[in-house]
Amino acid sequence: MRIINKKKFIKMVMVVLGVIFAICFYFSNISFSKGEVKTKNIYVSSGDTLWSIAMQEKENNSYYEDKDVRDIIYEIRKINELDNYSYLKVGQELIVYSL
Repeated sequence: MRIINKKKFIKMVMVVLGVIFAICFYFSNISFSKGEVKTKNIYVSSGDTLWSIAMQEKENNSYYEDKDVRDIIYEIRKINELDNYSYLKVGQELIVYSL
């Protein structure tokens, strides 16, 4: 392929680069999250399990409203550095995400 008109070619390349730059700039300002994520502390009560805490957060916390309970449990365990064999203690403080 030969370039016949160099000025026209350069102008077209600049237009294409400008469009690419504009698209990148536009999408760099868009946030795809639900909002600013904060944390809150909750305290374990007698009879609480990770499942019951996750269900309560799913119902009352808009951050978790569209998530599966198992994913919420995984996230709570990850945030609080709990392993598979961790038992909850009454009065234990847990951190959960919120909006």
